[in-house]
Amino acid sequence: MCKEFFKLLVLCQSFFVFLYLIIDFTQKVDNFMEANASSYAMWLFFIYKIPLIAIQMAPVAALISVIVLFSLMKKNNEITALKASGISVFSLSLPVLFASMVLSIAVFLFSELAVPYACTKSNDIWQSEVKKRDQKRFYNRSNIWYRGTDAIYWIKHFDGEQMVMETPSFYFFDDSFHLTKRVDARRTVWTGDRWKAEEGIILKTGDGNIFTLERFKELDLTLPEDPETFLRTVKSPEEMSYWELKRYAEKTATEGYDKTRYLVDLNGKLAFSLLSFVMVLVGIPAALGLKKGGVPLAVSLGIAACFVYYLIHGLARSLGFAGVLPPVFSAWLSSLAFLFLGIYLMMRLET
Repeated sequence: MCKEFFKLLVLCQSFFVFLYLIIDFTQKVDNFMEANASSYAMWLFFIYKIPLIAIQMAPVAALISVIVLFSLMKKNNEITALKASGISVFSLSLPVLFASMVLSIAVFLFSELAVPYACTKSNDIWQSEVKKRDQKRFYNRSNIWYRGTDAIYWIKHFDGEQMVMETPSFYFFDDSFHLTKRVDARRTVWTGDRWKAEEGIILKTGDGNIFTLERFKELDLTLPEDPETFLRTVKSPEEMSYWELKRYAEKTATEGYDKTRYLVDLNGKLAFSLLSFVMVLVGIPAALGLKKGGVPLAVSLGIAACFVYYLIHGLARSLGFAGVLPPVFSAWLSSLAFLFLGIYLMMRLET
């Protein structure tokens, strides 16, 4: 049975990946043509997208495969014959459930080893060939909070091409985290080896916590950070492995940024890896529980189930980003809902 399941899985996976690529190609080919990008770069872009597409389509392919497998067995009266031999539906499902668990582990490993590299390459091609952007730089980056070793910076706007901070504020602290100095400037420019602040004020703490104010036209700032600190290319979650994303979330929090989005995506990686098993658990009773309609209706229900899952997942993820739901709960909500649904349907099927 596992052999037949994997045969159907390969067929469904190939079909869905091919269909996804066709749709994506029709949407993006105009962008490559307008940018006068080479054909080689365009085809390489789509080739590098295949690993991510394969991972995204694996749960859907697993669901449709198990539905077709059990629907055909039911249609050919194989399920009835096995039940008459004393084999329960649960026992019959165990090999496929085990195969889906193996598939979930394979999805996680593949998403850790191959997908980040391929996604980085495809995004680099898109940015350099279509958007004509230097991948080492940020563009139009605004409202930056950055936490250094003994200071916190707020930058209204950072120009990555001119190496200029617009309207920055620098807060310096002592070892007890007491504010010792604040520097506000109209702008701060990188001169090649240091930062130079222009037209601003300095607030310093004196005896008795009294602040003294001093105005300046130009001021050399001794900061350990150079422009590369603010020119780092932010990777998308797909470009990072689980552990890399975890480290990035921790670093983001250390620098004073909100790490909620990264925590949602971090837990989402684990939840999505389990999804192939969850979909198979839902698909088995969906195929065997139908009295009429056969394979077409069962496949239609499977597609509808995928639609409902991604609808719940998208809504929960958005609520997680907004801070309405805890990151862990928002990432796992849809997967856990379908897991319990699958268990419930399997229990009803057994009775």
